[in-house]
Amino acid sequence: MAASKKIIVGVDGSEGSRQALNWAISEAKLRECAIEIVHVWNFIPPMDPIGGFILIPDKDLQQSAQLVVTNMLNSVSETASSIEISTHVERGSASQILMDRAKTAELLVVGRRGHGGFIGLLIGSTAAQVSHHAQCPVVIVPV
Repeated sequence: MAASKKIIVGVDGSEGSRQALNWAISEAKLRECAIEIVHVWNFIPPMDPIGGFILIPDKDLQQSAQLVVTNMLNSVSETASSIEISTHVERGSASQILMDRAKTAELLVVGRRGHGGFIGLLIGSTAAQVSHHAQCPVVIVPV
């Protein structure tokens, strides 16, 4: 397996991202390449009822984000045993970080919709952004 050949998969723990990961595993076997699972988190502190902000330490948020990736890895451990898989967890803009990570990738794979946004949308904002601006081919896996 060539180390430079990889598929980037954006995950957020949703069913759509789980299906995107499963699709990417099948494709990685065909292309004989590695997978990098990327989870991006961002947190805007909510207001409490008396007007202050509710703060959660970044360390706790980073641990929660890492748990999302660990759970995704565990869910595919049997089907992905022959594939080299790495992970990347980062705070920021999901679409921007996915596109940055995918600059040299064979493919960028995301689910049609994740946890965020509005239920009625046909495609999520991250999928829309990467499909328009990524420098590599993009696959949007439907649910």
